[in-house]
Amino acid sequence: MEPSDRERQVPARYEPGEGCVTTVVRLPVRIVVLVLVVPVRLVWDALGAAGRAVNRSVLGPLGRGLAWLWRTLVAVPVAWAWRTLIVIPVSWIWRTLVVAPLVWLWRSVLAPAGRGTGRAVAWLARYLIVVPARWLYAYVLTPLGHGIAWVLGALGVALAWLGRALFVWPWVTLWRYVLAPAGRGTGAALAWLGRYLIVVPARWLYAYVLTPVGHGIAWLVRGIGTVLATLVRWLVVVPVVALWRYVLAPAGRLLVTVVRVVVREVGAALGLCWRAAGIVSRALGRFLGTVLRWVFVEPLRWVYRSVLTPLGHVLRDGLWRPVRQALRTARATVRQTRREIRRALFGAPAQPPRAAPPGTGSSRDTYSR
Repeated sequence: MEPSDRERQVPARYEPGEGCVTTVVRLPVRIVVLVLVVPVRLVWDALGAAGRAVNRSVLGPLGRGLAWLWRTLVAVPVAWAWRTLIVIPVSWIWRTLVVAPLVWLWRSVLAPAGRGTGRAVAWLARYLIVVPARWLYAYVLTPLGHGIAWVLGALGVALAWLGRALFVWPWVTLWRYVLAPAGRGTGAALAWLGRYLIVVPARWLYAYVLTPVGHGIAWLVRGIGTVLATLVRWLVVVPVVALWRYVLAPAGRLLVTVVRVVVREVGAALGLCWRAAGIVSRALGRFLGTVLRWVFVEPLRWVYRSVLTPLGHVLRDGLWRPVRQALRTARATVRQTRREIRRALFGAPAQPPRAAPPGTGSSRDTYSR
């Protein structure tokens, strides 16, 4: 449905745009916040750049060097000593002195002895306990139990008949022919007396005395309540509502609007000034970085590239490479010596026979060739 011409001519309650409070608050707040935020942003960016530089140039190389030293000086020797000096001797001692004797003892002594003992115990238990117990249950206990059950059943029937004759039948006769007729007559008499001595007078008292008195009291209470409600409404509620509607609510809305505008402008000013301080900080950082680069970094790079790199190549090719070759040769010699000692002490490991290809003879002839 389209709006009418009158509704189109009615202006909106609030026109879009910023008010005078926003315009008055914005400029001073942004100036003060910019003065306070720029030093903080400069210090923040300086600390971040210093931390990244320290991490990149000091902590990272130091950590990698410490890791290499730990792996070379501690981890590798400890692992070699553990495998060579502890694991191999202990495993050989365990297999030779503990596992092999226990396996032989179990296979040759304990298992046969256990099987023989189990068969003997099972035979003795069968012919000394199970067979006599089955005979005793079948030919002694079962007939005796049947006789005892028959005697107990007959005795129970006799006792039940005697109990009914002595206790149940006399009480049933007394209740049916004496107590029940007497109780019915007494109940009828008490009901008649209660009706004409209590119920009828109480109904008359309620209908002709209590009901009119209650109606009068209710009317009086309703009138007093109406008067009190009218007085409270015009003396308390109406002034309080008028005070809230025309004084407190407009003042509260104005205060909330001012606080909202101030908070919004302070937040916007903080964001704007933080970004502006970041631009200033980045420009200053680029300038200082360029200065430091041409004063310190470029000379150090030239020294590293022109002096330290050739010197390092000379040290690597002339000193470190022969040392590594000597260490590799010594390691191979130690490994060969250890292999010879193990072969001399424990013998050479058994090698499985290699299968000869078809048409070339036996595997022994092939191995001898």
